[in-house]
Amino acid sequence: MERLQKVIANAGIASRRKAEELIKEGRVKVNGHVVRELGTKVAGSDKVEVDEIPIQKEKPVYFLMYKPRGVISSVKDDKGRKVVTDFFPLMEERIYPVGRLDYDTSGLILLTNDGEFANLLMHPRNEIEKSYVAKIQGIPAKESLRKLEKGIMLEDGKTAPAKVKLVSMDKKKQTSIVEIIIHEGRNRQVRRMFAAIGHEVMKLKRERYAFLTLQGLRTGEIRELTPHEVKLMRVAASDSMRKNS
Repeated sequence: MERLQKVIANAGIASRRKAEELIKEGRVKVNGHVVRELGTKVAGSDKVEVDEIPIQKEKPVYFLMYKPRGVISSVKDDKGRKVVTDFFPLMEERIYPVGRLDYDTSGLILLTNDGEFANLLMHPRNEIEKSYVAKIQGIPAKESLRKLEKGIMLEDGKTAPAKVKLVSMDKKKQTSIVEIIIHEGRNRQVRRMFAAIGHEVMKLKRERYAFLTLQGLRTGEIRELTPHEVKLMRVAASDSMRKNS
């Protein structure tokens, strides 16, 4: 027996959190009856429907993608812009991105149909490191970089401490390359952090997510995670949550 929201998530319909919303909205039936109780458990023999459509448990799939700039981290876009799932035209499973990567940011993003896996990685107590390389205007002072390291106040609150390294600078062009490692996932966070110290981000790429990197991939390319990598990601997220619980 498994919780209903977990069954829905594992079928690739939605994340577990979204599945809970579907249940509360009365859009889920079990054996023909609407169920609104979040604690409901179902067996493999039970018929589960979402919006009158029977769900089928999909084989879980896990992908790492080198997202190009100018692509939306979503399964659809109301403005008709290209989305990450457009790079999977032959995919039968209903995959979706784990978290977000801004439209004008390139780099590593994960996609899956495993709602439990996605929810684990995106949990608020999760502190999985994400490494970015930013090309910024100007040459930041050491004191400015220390502000990022300690945490800096943004309009939605103070950021957690970051790891920051000045990789290179071009005094003639007045630009710099900076590596920054964070574990939060706020909207456009890295760009806003640099803006807070007076430096606009000209180009931004996520190069690492936990131990996963873009090695061997060119922009727009995809590879499947190995079972061992999936296991290690689960362990990393679970360990982080235990430390912060």
